[in-house]
Amino acid sequence: MIAGMKRAWRFVAAMAIVAMLAPLFVVGGSAAPAPAQTNGLDRAGEWSAPRTVYIPETGHSIDGVFLDYWRFNGGAGVFGNPITPEFTLNGHTVQYYQFARFEYWPEDADGNVVHLGKIGEELRPQLVRRQPGSAAINSVAESARVALAWLPVSSAVANRPADDSFVYVPETGHSIANGFKAYWDATGGVAYLGNPLTEEYQVGNLTYQVFERGQLAWKQGGDPWLVEVGGQLAARHGISTKAVAQGDVPTYDEALFIEPEPEVPVYDPSKGLWIEINLSEQYMTVWNGNTVLFGTYVSTGREGFDTPPGTFYINSKLESQTMEGVLGGEYYNVPDVPWVMYFTDVGHAIHGAYWHNNFGSVMSHGCVNLPLDTAAYLYSIAEIGTRVEIHY
Repeated sequence: MIAGMKRAWRFVAAMAIVAMLAPLFVVGGSAAPAPAQTNGLDRAGEWSAPRTVYIPETGHSIDGVFLDYWRFNGGAGVFGNPITPEFTLNGHTVQYYQFARFEYWPEDADGNVVHLGKIGEELRPQLVRRQPGSAAINSVAESARVALAWLPVSSAVANRPADDSFVYVPETGHSIANGFKAYWDATGGVAYLGNPLTEEYQVGNLTYQVFERGQLAWKQGGDPWLVEVGGQLAARHGISTKAVAQGDVPTYDEALFIEPEPEVPVYDPSKGLWIEINLSEQYMTVWNGNTVLFGTYVSTGREGFDTPPGTFYINSKLESQTMEGVLGGEYYNVPDVPWVMYFTDVGHAIHGAYWHNNFGSVMSHGCVNLPLDTAAYLYSIAEIGTRVEIHY
């Protein structure tokens, strides 16, 4: 590799996400828009993200905590795609990816159950049998250079001061320099590739270096890249990389992990509107004919100020009102109460409440408190004469 090589690596932006790799474990029209789910509207059914996805590029799936680790730490751009099914190796469930091996360690004391396998050691060269001919001599010479690269560096190299283009790693007795160091630094260093296991070495017109969790390559005039060693190592363990049938596993797409917005029914004035309030559950259901338009938790009258059960009708509406008075010996003064809909002649109303967010619990002096935008929406569609059914 050219000494002092310094250039703006194109991969830095794409790989920066792994610089802080996080350990794992320890998603007719209405008169106004309907309120959002955050204010208690019901959803139709339960949503959950998939726990297994299929990767058509390699014909394999990713499951569970491996899927979480892969997605949260850079996905295919960092680890490549899966190239084997899960299998057992040295007592752990593992899976090979193009650039890495994921290992499941449920016994990890820190709760980091997904480890990146230290696959670099498995790249240590085997003995090469001599064969006659010049080609064999070249092969043996290259093998010798590879073998020498695995030996620790001399004391002169080890004592060289570190700088932007060089560092000596005493843990493994090797150094990292120039473009490989820039790549190593940009992708999280020890957290991602681990420490170097070799020095740089050349095979043909390519320069390589092996790290604890992978291998880098470089060619004159280009940028370093991560070598796809997963297939080579899977073959050593006799694990097939042949594609498997997809079955009913969904094809990977990040859109699968985005919870869809709730589908809120559209109010149809021709079907009529009525309001049901369950005092036992502190819950309001707004009906559009025989269809539930929406529901929300409410706060009704506390003990001694009970909201009356029965059948009522909205008899007056005020967009805002200051409510003041004395009930049961208690004085109250609440300015600018919004979206007020009276349903009795003695002061009981359905209205918005800005002074608390404790819906689902009794709170009021007899009125029915609603979240603000829910109250605004109901006010926009509930006319004088709308029926209100209140029961336990």
